[in-house]
Amino acid sequence: MYCLQWLIPVLLIPKPVNPALLQTHVMFMALYLISFFLERKPCTICSVVFLIAVSLICYSGYNGFGGNCLFWNSDCSATSDN
Repeated sequence: MYCLQWLIPVLLIPKPVNPALLQTHVMFMALYLISFFLERKPCTICSVVFLIAVSLICYSGYNGFGGNCLFWNSDCSATSDN
């Protein structure tokens, strides 16, 4: 579980408020995670725990965390067609 100390802070990095910076944020997160998995080669348990944590944050029904997904905006109020 030593490798989780490098993955858990990724969940705490806030998304930018400005939508123009969202693409840069997503690219940074993707490149960080890809380079981490290629360089550090975390154990299977750490990888599964991290992926479960990301999926729980992204797909939770709670509004405080629903819009805070690492890779996309899952906020339902932002996609209204009114």
